Amino acid sequence: MSLHIETHGSGQNLVLIHGWGMHGGVWQPIIKQLARHFCLHIVDLPGMGYSQPIEPSHLHALAEKLLEVMPANADVCGWSLGGLVAMRIALLQPDRVRRLVLVSSSPRFVNGPETTDWQDGIAAENFTQFAAQVSQDYQGTLKRFFSLQCQGASDARSITRQLRTSFAERPTPTSATLQKALKILLDTDLRDEIVGMRRPALLIHGDRDALAPVQAAHWLAQHLPFGRLRVIAGAAHAPFLSHADQFIAALVEFLEPGV
Repeated sequence: MSLHIETHGSGQNLVLIHGWGMHGGVWQPIIKQLARHFCLHIVDLPGMGYSQPIEPSHLHALAEKLLEVMPANADVCGWSLGGLVAMRIALLQPDRVRRLVLVSSSPRFVNGPETTDWQDGIAAENFTQFAAQVSQDYQGTLKRFFSLQCQGASDARSITRQLRTSFAERPTPTSATLQKALKILLDTDLRDEIVGMRRPALLIHGDRDALAPVQAAHWLAQHLPFGRLRVIAGAAHAPFLSHADQFIAALVEFLEPGV
């Protein structure tokens, strides 16, 4: 089964990987501007948008599926869950990745017990409650999730509307697909592996992110050998929508598509 991938523009290859519950259409508001600089490859992850589910559907399998279709020497930009997929791609086959951009992502989304050294995520019970809610009230839970992604942003209502509109434009993922993707967010911890990643990486993060606290991005910036951090003031979990001009400027400056 091939993934659904849309291609726009020309030049340096840039793969865009969306987050949990969404699809490639979430990038639509910035595609026209990015396509002036890059050849965009916009992915629907398995089971989301127009892509069919795969089994198994753990993080390693998602990364391998993208590697089957990804152009060589590409830049890879992953948002939230897509950032975990991007990191796993770079760890599996570093020679396939030129540069990495991690947007509102984290090496570990969930806190450990209070006695552990990782408190830069959110409480594990939030994910388990969310998983239960997906089963009980699918549509209502997704609506709340869109609001949570924008919580604290300076223009939260407008960005929430954009997310809901984008989501409705493609087939809705099944509850099973969403549960499996939540399990990836709940279980994944890439901290030990990521410190050896030799690819240049840009971290773009909002200072009001309620789903991936900005402290996680600071940790990544300190531990990635070639990591740099760009914090966008007033942005929550979707800075590419709420602060599109700043996001695009940071991306283009880092990736240097014309060089």
